[in-house]
Amino acid sequence: MNLLRFITAGSVDDGKSTLIGRLLYDTQNIHHDQLEVLRKKHQGNGHADVDLALLTDGLRDEREQGITIDVAYRYFSTENRKYILADAPGHIQYTRNMITGASHVDLIIILIDARNGITEQTRRHSIIASMLRIPHLIVAVNKMDLVDYSETVFNEIKQAYDAFARQLELKDITYVPVSALKGDNIVNKSERMPWYKENTLLQYLEQVKVEDDFDLDTPRFQVQYIIRPQSDELHDYRGYAGVISSGVFRTHDEVLVLPHHITTRIQSIEIAGKQVPEAYPQQSVTILTTDDIDISRGDWIVKKEAVPQIEKHASATICWLDDKPLRSGQKLLIQHGTKRVRAAVSAFHYKIDINNLSRTTPEGELKKNEIASVELRFATPLVFDRYKERKKTGAAILIDENTNNTVASVIFE
Repeated sequence: MNLLRFITAGSVDDGKSTLIGRLLYDTQNIHHDQLEVLRKKHQGNGHADVDLALLTDGLRDEREQGITIDVAYRYFSTENRKYILADAPGHIQYTRNMITGASHVDLIIILIDARNGITEQTRRHSIIASMLRIPHLIVAVNKMDLVDYSETVFNEIKQAYDAFARQLELKDITYVPVSALKGDNIVNKSERMPWYKENTLLQYLEQVKVEDDFDLDTPRFQVQYIIRPQSDELHDYRGYAGVISSGVFRTHDEVLVLPHHITTRIQSIEIAGKQVPEAYPQQSVTILTTDDIDISRGDWIVKKEAVPQIEKHASATICWLDDKPLRSGQKLLIQHGTKRVRAAVSAFHYKIDINNLSRTTPEGELKKNEIASVELRFATPLVFDRYKERKKTGAAILIDENTNNTVASVIFE
């Protein structure tokens, strides 16, 4: 059973949380006791139906205001697939949450209110999807019940978004007319829109092939943990555990350990304690090498013919997330996978207007939610890929060394 990571985004009150609630409800992925609590709460307010939005709006502030502030993660499954979904905030001031939640997804669902059409937030979230190179996109035209399930309204929105998507070079786009509140075309086919002949939202989620997005040609493995059993039976065992980011690793492959540039061979590969001849992206493995060499947490195992960047500086696009503005020279930490080193922003290149992608000169600092191209400097050499080539190994975060809080998302240019 393969895994699909996806996120929902859209303007405030477009119905993101209701759509997720409907998806969980209609696929029977809600615990019985949780459902009973919501039913009693809603009946106490004089309503007959469950407020599906409350299934994802978990924070107290969100429940009181009726909006989504944080990214609410949910895990569910059907007979065909497992899912990790995230409900991204719609308000402009919480755009950073959407960027953080969308950095490693396979698919994004952008909701559009059928009454309002494309809005500023629709454009903003679509631009972010383009910047993050999310491979699959569903445009869910929601609240079709409020426009009498009009095919004309749906087609007008589809044509307008198609024109905008061409500017962003968005590729795999699917359009689905839905009513999250009524359940039309979410899990079950709508009888009120007989003119729509394509898949429901869930049918598309179950059929989209994310395996085709995996990079099988460029092996990347970062060490997460060193396994050294203290036993007589395994006295010389030294395994390197982690997750394969891309490419295929095989027993007896000649590999390069970075950043030390040490050449060795793979002696064996283990998955759940059993030896396997080869391993693929997203598999958790333990690699043993033929040579007894010093490999530490955060080091990389790659192939000689496809070596990533190893630099003490890098150009990167960052989204600043902290309340305090970022200034040139500010000391930070960069977390790239399992590797953490000291870093600083040595220069600003330009700031990006998220509404139209225009570039402007930063005025000495970067404020919360602003996006800019910067020059990063590292205390020690960092191994990384360019994001446009490999998403998994081309992204990182910046951390405030005093508070240990995440203050920026990073995309290596």
